[in-house]
Amino acid sequence: MFGRTMIVATLAASIAGAAARAETPGVTESEVKIGATFPFSGPASPLSNTGKGLIAYVNSINERGGINGRKINLITYDDAYSLPKTVEQTRKLVESDEVAFLFGPLGTPGISATIKYVNAKKVPHLFVVSGVTKFTNFAEFPMTTTGLPSYDTEGRIYAKYITQSRPDAKIAILYQNDDLGKDFVNAFKAYLKDDFDKKVVVSSYEVTEPTIDSHVVSLKASGAEAFLVAGTPKFAAQAIKKTDEIGWKPLFLINFVSSSVSSTIVPAGPEKAIGIIAATITKDPNDKKWADHPGIKWYRDHFAKYLPGADIGDANYVFGTQQGQILEQLLKQCGNDLSRENIVKQSRSIRGLSLPTVIPGITINTGPENSMAYTQLQLQRWSGSSWEQFGDVLIAGQK
Repeated sequence: MFGRTMIVATLAASIAGAAARAETPGVTESEVKIGATFPFSGPASPLSNTGKGLIAYVNSINERGGINGRKINLITYDDAYSLPKTVEQTRKLVESDEVAFLFGPLGTPGISATIKYVNAKKVPHLFVVSGVTKFTNFAEFPMTTTGLPSYDTEGRIYAKYITQSRPDAKIAILYQNDDLGKDFVNAFKAYLKDDFDKKVVVSSYEVTEPTIDSHVVSLKASGAEAFLVAGTPKFAAQAIKKTDEIGWKPLFLINFVSSSVSSTIVPAGPEKAIGIIAATITKDPNDKKWADHPGIKWYRDHFAKYLPGADIGDANYVFGTQQGQILEQLLKQCGNDLSRENIVKQSRSIRGLSLPTVIPGITINTGPENSMAYTQLQLQRWSGSSWEQFGDVLIAGQK
């Protein structure tokens, strides 16, 4: 009798589990449907290589048979870094394609425009490619986790570095006029407190501007001796070129999002970028010091097979690959419970995940109160041919 009761209970639990899975849109016995938007065209198109890196890694997962018997059906759309298109394509993914969840959509403005909608629909909105502080507000956005280091943390690290290196320097900040750029400005305000108005001059640009040359000229005229560009690769490259052209030699920093060699440094001119500083979480696959590192050897093999003909020096591909590995870990942790509730729970339950292309000492740890994939950063300086890391790994919240 007892054995029969156990069989019935087990069968009931199995049926309940199957029912829960069946209720999740986009989930079948053979696949899980996932969606994302990327700027494959438009002013931020270099960043879309993150999407291509993610797609390539998902292809490798599917070639290996998928995860827990399911292939990943990754649906991606081009939003051209345009708010109306992001809204349109996100609605299409949720309402027409009926994806199980959104993973890694890229672009702060587009995420800002869709985050309330996605959370209202109770669709998991995971590891979005932005480090905007407000996106980590669990109380307001319980379905969202972020895939980039916090812009606030990154900004405070830069503020600390500048004030320690040039204590009396006036600081110029050129920032993209959206939540991305504003987070960096607010980080400097929080770090410098009453000294902010005395020490900092700011200038904002719109992504629709063809060039930011006039902003750079104006900031040089302010007498600033330190210069931070907080934006996207196209404009960081323009700033590097213009700074060199007008003979301005400040302590020069750019944000992580703009630190790709292929997307920023090469278009600007590698020789013009010598001495520029940025924070990072990833190894540069072209840096000779990593040549014999097992993780970079793996990445080179993976890249040759799944991204043939692409530029291996583009850090956006590296980051996209890492996003794919986070997705893989997430789905493994979910097991056969692909209810949206469990998907979100597991996205906030990743512990000590170390990836092949991440700087040693940096691991991925998420928790109920921490929706950021990365809470550590490493400073690096452009040598003229590669990025060279220096100093210790810096952790969010460190003084």
